[in-house]
Amino acid sequence: MAIFFYAEDTELPAINQEAVAGWVREVARTYGKRVGDVSYIFCSDAKILEVNRQYLQHDYYTDIITFDYTAGNRIGGDLFISLDTVRTNAEKFHTSYNEELHRTIIHGILHLCGINDKGPGEREIMEANENRALAILPDECK
Repeated sequence: MAIFFYAEDTELPAINQEAVAGWVREVARTYGKRVGDVSYIFCSDAKILEVNRQYLQHDYYTDIITFDYTAGNRIGGDLFISLDTVRTNAEKFHTSYNEELHRTIIHGILHLCGINDKGPGEREIMEANENRALAILPDECK
């Protein structure tokens, strides 16, 4: 069981993969979950739009698409993250690229832990959980 980091049509972001993996495991533990195989696929807007159209029949850009393969208390999945949209969102929300990237990285894990963000009031719950996770982000990731 491992956390993998891949890049498709872009460069891998400059993150401390070992520290991020430990952080992801720690956050999952706070929800009573264990981490199985999780793959982060960093990509461009063009690629995430292609994935969104092909698998979800959505015709729009997004920062992350999470494919959930969780079984019981062991989370797993493929998480596509558009670094283009992460950069755009960092500017839009007046935050650093690094913080927005880590927020997006953990957003997918929170989905795998069962937290949703589409229904009434769920976006605020997701954001509060993201903020809690970011508060324990190791210094070597900042």
